[in-house]
Amino acid sequence: MEWKSVVEQLCPDGHEVSQAGNLIRGYGRCGPHTVAVIGTTNHTEVGVELALAMAAAVINVIHDYPARPIVFLVDTSGQRLRHRDELLGLNGYMAHLAKCVEMARRRGHPIVSLVYEQALSGGFLANGMMADVCAALPEAEIRVMGLAAMARVTRISEERLSELGKSSPVFAPGAKNYLLLGGLDALWEGDLSACLMDALQSIDTTDHRRTLGHERGGRMLAYPVVQRVLASA
Repeated sequence: MEWKSVVEQLCPDGHEVSQAGNLIRGYGRCGPHTVAVIGTTNHTEVGVELALAMAAAVINVIHDYPARPIVFLVDTSGQRLRHRDELLGLNGYMAHLAKCVEMARRRGHPIVSLVYEQALSGGFLANGMMADVCAALPEAEIRVMGLAAMARVTRISEERLSELGKSSPVFAPGAKNYLLLGGLDALWEGDLSACLMDALQSIDTTDHRRTLGHERGGRMLAYPVVQRVLASA
């Protein structure tokens, strides 16, 4: 889905969101809330420049609009896998963006992310999985690694991986499988502005992913293992 359509549905009371390159930023109004919108488009890779620009956008919101909710719109094909970006220390830029998001949270900014197109690999970590509420449109594509690449790494055939994906969401891409794993809080359908308002009214900064994965039957070991470790501490 095109980002302008998503913003218009999220912010039916008007917005001033614009695109510069592959960066989306601005503000929108959703019922009683004015939210800062920061995101990416065109299935872009997150390189050093884009990570730094997104971090600057977060810092600007913290400085200019205390406690204003931040909505990340996610559409990325992952971190940029280029020699130049690795030499420049892309991991440090991504970490800087993650630290800025955490600083915003500690300063009282509710943080919501919405995967509206695709979210792959490391490009999804700092601006998606760092959010208090991580949601996706049902048709969004979310995966860490494609089946072809997974087959090369694991030396398991794509056919076998596809078969495993029918019984385990770990091997299967897609928003619905990520929901089962607990990586998503919810799939947003219908009235997106109502979904956003509900999310903002029920912000919880506790990480419930391992609990959700266990309850939904998609990630069965993380929660009990943690409980055993805590019990023996």
